[in-house]
Amino acid sequence: MAAPNKARTDTVLVTGASSGIGQSLARCFASDGARLVLVARSADKLEALAASLRQDFGSRVWVRPSDLAVPGAAATLAQQLKRQRIAVDILVNCAGVLEHGRFADIAPTRHQALIDLNVSGLTAMVASLLPPMLERRRGRILNVASVASFQPVPTLATYAATKAYVLSLTESLAEELSGSGVTVTALCPGITATPMFDGATRAHPGLAQLPSFLVGDVDEVAAIGHRACLAGEVIAVPGTLNQAAALAARATPKWLLRRIAGTVARRMV
Repeated sequence: MAAPNKARTDTVLVTGASSGIGQSLARCFASDGARLVLVARSADKLEALAASLRQDFGSRVWVRPSDLAVPGAAATLAQQLKRQRIAVDILVNCAGVLEHGRFADIAPTRHQALIDLNVSGLTAMVASLLPPMLERRRGRILNVASVASFQPVPTLATYAATKAYVLSLTESLAEELSGSGVTVTALCPGITATPMFDGATRAHPGLAQLPSFLVGDVDEVAAIGHRACLAGEVIAVPGTLNQAAALAARATPKWLLRRIAGTVARRMV
């Protein structure tokens, strides 16, 4: 069993912890010695991660399978934790889904599924766990958005729109909560080597044409988000190219940004 790098007494709840960035973020916080509440739909994957965290870091871990896209799921989870006297110090909102393709070719139910989890589920988690943080006058929230938050992305229209919501919510809350003892951070990664990206590539082989330097390492992305969250930064964009893209998106006229994004998207479909 490896010893934690430093002692922390925080309890960290990570949604979307069963794979990808969420799993890597859970390991980052476990390496600090934090206690973990792992949330995702797959109980088996969560139990496997919990066992790994206990073995590697000696972590105390609770597994809470839940589908946060279901209305009321976040409130139910918060009530369960309250009954068990588990106070969440850090909320990591990483649960999310992606659908790639032309908007009209995607079933309406899939568009709604993105909104239900990426927007409604995330918002419900914040709404459920923020008030106790404010009462204690301490806490941190890390919302995983995307570099797509900064610009329109044809063929990822609904996904990009949900992530723009996440970024806007984060920036608004960061200012609203200034001086409260609670900080809110948006992690905005670019394309990252995760199971979600692998699935999109299988469905749309054109994505495999992306140069390898454009695809980020999941552990590096998580490490940046982990540091930014603990430092109370509002926005963290991993990777120099992604940072340049985010800055350019905010400075470029909207009409030109749409044209550029459309040209790139048409080549990828």
